[in-house]
Amino acid sequence: MKVTASNIVQAISCLPRNRDYNYVNTSNPTKIRIVDIKFPDGPIIIRRWDPTATKESTHKTFAQAKNESISSEMIWRLANALSGQEPINVDRLFAGSYNTRSVLESLIAHTSEFYFCYPGRIMDKGGHTSIEHGHKHLIWTPDNPHENGVLVQKEVQNMAISEIPSKQVVYDDIIVPESLTSGPLDIDVVRRHTQIQIALYIIGMQLGYRTWIAQNDMGIQYRGEPLVNQPNIISSLTNDENVVSRFHAESEARLIDCIWFKNGRFMPAVMEVEHTTGVTSGLTRMKGLYDMMPDLRTRYVIVAPDDDRDMVIEKANRPQFHCLDARYFSYSSVEELYYICTHRNLHGVTQEFLDCYMEKVLYS
Repeated sequence: MKVTASNIVQAISCLPRNRDYNYVNTSNPTKIRIVDIKFPDGPIIIRRWDPTATKESTHKTFAQAKNESISSEMIWRLANALSGQEPINVDRLFAGSYNTRSVLESLIAHTSEFYFCYPGRIMDKGGHTSIEHGHKHLIWTPDNPHENGVLVQKEVQNMAISEIPSKQVVYDDIIVPESLTSGPLDIDVVRRHTQIQIALYIIGMQLGYRTWIAQNDMGIQYRGEPLVNQPNIISSLTNDENVVSRFHAESEARLIDCIWFKNGRFMPAVMEVEHTTGVTSGLTRMKGLYDMMPDLRTRYVIVAPDDDRDMVIEKANRPQFHCLDARYFSYSSVEELYYICTHRNLHGVTQEFLDCYMEKVLYS
């Protein structure tokens, strides 16, 4: 289960307005009030003040306080880190960044599906392990909501957390040719699309697959070389040993964003990266390929941002696309698998392993 920024914004919008909210940390006397909310994913405008303040520089009333913003970027960063029943340390997530991080934490904790909790912390010191009192965490419990607008602590006496270093995904030097950046799409959009394609290529290589990248993307420079010259990249689909060639489906396959091949006889996945193009175009391209080889077993996969999950499900369930039995591979899942592939020497991975990351979205 995943949370999106729009989920968080919607939940906070359901909190009563013109009401003062407390911080989760009860020792902080500062009050918070929601001023405005921008849909679908922020920003959220708030004011905060300390009615007990003695310093003239500190706002003592709502009227004195200034508007402050909880940015969409901040909300997304928290949303991408949340998953059901897993506590998250908000301060650690933001590493001291964003001066409204505790405000966001407090407002979310007031919504009905979130609790705050204090899981134990596993400490290893010189070979001796102990469980110490833990820090404040948020925990999302969609199946066990509480009264909206109220802070509720969840008892987690037997829960302990081993705090491993946070994961960071790094993309090596990528240069996008001018032919891909001179069109209607913003350069940052094109670059993000390209980063995900590179991640899929690296994942495929680690899993022992050869990868086809869309013909018009072969000129992308990665680590100083065009993609077409990279190891395990298929430079042409016109090959008798290639399953696409045997079905005479090259014309339908050449503009697919990414296809994994294994031993020339099997296609573990056909993937379309849909960053801003509305999903339908990718499904249509994959449907064209399916029509050329309907008996071939593979995964037809839409790779899209986490916030687009509902749209992927809605479009993939249209009657004309039922035959694809489409999967959804979220950006966060791609990058989680990419991180594992670039930091661990995976081997012996089964097809079922991939299914853990690619969600089936066709209604039963």
